[in-house]
Amino acid sequence: MKKRKVLVIDDERGFTKMVKLNLEAAGDYEVKIQNNPLDALQTAIEFIPDVILLDIIMPDLEGPDVVYQFKNNDLLKDVPVIFITANITKEEVDAQEGYIGGHAFLAKPGTIEELIACIEKQIKHLQ
Repeated sequence: MKKRKVLVIDDERGFTKMVKLNLEAAGDYEVKIQNNPLDALQTAIEFIPDVILLDIIMPDLEGPDVVYQFKNNDLLKDVPVIFITANITKEEVDAQEGYIGGHAFLAKPGTIEELIACIEKQIKHLQ
């Protein structure tokens, strides 16, 4: 089975390393990290992920601005984006069935099982 390519964009280095280690330990994922949102577009173009995990609040460029760049790029416009944030609770996400403003959302901190389930759900929407 081909590994799913996941790009994690978050300015918290500890968080991105933890996500990378856990997803790669699950065995089905190839994970690339970008901690600088200003470099996110170039990293995504080079990596062409199957799904993008994206923090909302970051210095220099916030998540919605990064998504705008992706949606205006022919190589990335159809790649699903999952917003990850500590600014919303799991209960708030659950109340919206995992979507806020048309985008998949996950509250930090979450479990690796929740993350994998969300990734797989977004990838299945493409198939």
